[in-house]
Amino acid sequence: MFKRTYKIKKLQKGEIRDLEDVILIEMPITIKINNDPMVTIICLPRDIKELAIGFLFTSGFIDSIEEIVELEVDKIENEVHITLDKKKADSIKDFETSSYNRVIKTSCGIPSVWRDLILNSISKTTETFRDIKVPQGLIFKCIIKMQSQTTLFKETGGCHGSALFDLNGNLINLFEDIGRHNAIDKVIGSALINNINLTTTILCSTGRLTGDSVLKAVRSQIPILASISAPIESGVRIAFSYGVTLIGFVRGNKMNIYSHPERIIV
Repeated sequence: MFKRTYKIKKLQKGEIRDLEDVILIEMPITIKINNDPMVTIICLPRDIKELAIGFLFTSGFIDSIEEIVELEVDKIENEVHITLDKKKADSIKDFETSSYNRVIKTSCGIPSVWRDLILNSISKTTETFRDIKVPQGLIFKCIIKMQSQTTLFKETGGCHGSALFDLNGNLINLFEDIGRHNAIDKVIGSALINNINLTTTILCSTGRLTGDSVLKAVRSQIPILASISAPIESGVRIAFSYGVTLIGFVRGNKMNIYSHPERIIV
């Protein structure tokens, strides 16, 4: 269960009415790697498989979905049990000890130990992004389509959305979560499950473009990241450094391009 109905009193124009309101439920989900607790993520308790895979990949913890031998979601204990292949399991033993059972909340970014892991994995795997160009109208089209299909936000106003599009503006997938980072991880996790080539996609979000959000796009080699919200300086700096076209305030017929505008055809 990820939402609940409450009876409330609504005050409007000086009058009080009895109404029912839908409230989202957040829940801690613990990811265990080879039986050891690795991280606890506060999230909307659905699409957990996609969240777990996306988080481990964007955090630089795994380099491909093929490194996962087995994945089981325990909905009773709110746990994800993941078995990694022996080579990957041996390479992360030191990290398991230093970051044991860290909690990632919906209201903030990832802890520094995870951020360092991402940066280290990017230095090993990131290649030059392809020379992709898309018309400005495509960005507007993608954002409008994302907003039109974030049904939980429309119902509750209490979550973020993220969506992945191909370079023709076709929707690949869309997920919602209480945390903006979680929504992005679900999108990327689903793409990995379905063997999507992320280097020819556009990632859209309803959340602020923080450094942590941009790092997830960089790690996934996604060339364009756009949001209806504002960027943070760390996000702009990382996007510029790693070749991501970062676009904020996509609203109506306006957008702000903060890095690598050469990809957007006006």
